[in-house]
Amino acid sequence: MAAAGPIRVSYSSVYTHTRIRVLAEPKQVAYESSPRLEWGNQETIWPLSWGAMTSRPSSRITLLSKSKKDFCEHQRSYRSVIGGRPLLVKFAYPSERLLKLAEPKKLHPASLQQRSPEWPVSLSALTYNASPRILELARPKLLHPEFIPPREVPTQVPTPATLASASSRLERLAEPCVRQVTCCYKHSYPESVIRPVSKSAQQAVASPRTIELARPKKLHSKYAAPRDPQWPVSEAAKRAVATPRIVELAQPGKRPPMGLAQFNLDAFRVKETAMKATCSDRIRELARPVQR
Repeated sequence: MAAAGPIRVSYSSVYTHTRIRVLAEPKQVAYESSPRLEWGNQETIWPLSWGAMTSRPSSRITLLSKSKKDFCEHQRSYRSVIGGRPLLVKFAYPSERLLKLAEPKKLHPASLQQRSPEWPVSLSALTYNASPRILELARPKLLHPEFIPPREVPTQVPTPATLASASSRLERLAEPCVRQVTCCYKHSYPESVIRPVSKSAQQAVASPRTIELARPKKLHSKYAAPRDPQWPVSEAAKRAVATPRIVELAQPGKRPPMGLAQFNLDAFRVKETAMKATCSDRIRELARPVQR
């Protein structure tokens, strides 16, 4: 057996294990309790390097660091106005028309006082002669002649009704209607029928029409009862010997596979002998549809 040689460890494998250990250590996060982070001062959270502090920005960075111009004032001055009139200059004094339109609507002197249900009516309204159409519209809508107003909730019973005494007829009509229960019967001896049959029904003689209707419906003369799934085989059938023709017909038809049928151009062509054949009377009889 050959002796094992010295194990060689490559520098890349050692570096890989060291790198994995360094990456496996969690990141140091600056919390509020950290002495390095103090909120409210002008220092940055992350310390800047000396190269970043002493570097000079390029012309492109200086151009990008400039703030955008505000074009709102120019847009307001050149914005189109409906009617073609320019807008008022800032802090301009409004015209007399604007001051008049800005005044609130004055209230009626009568409304400033204590309002009463009686409003003052002008003299022209008092002396106005209404037209026939206004008089027609001013008429209230009439109720239906058969309308009955709702009765008051507390019904007042008249005194004669409270002192009246009910007659025997009223007392008999006031009794609840007692109906006989026909779905259940009292228990009796086991030989008795479930529903009691009256004596007249037991002694009744059926008429010829009732006897005719009581007969069960007959089956058709050509009706064949369903055959038993297991039927005995005759001895002649057991000893029968099939002829060569029957053996030939009993063999399954040989057809080419469907994969080859698509390459055969004559697969669905009808033979000339089949086109010239004449059907027999029996085939014509079987080809007729069943008339129901």
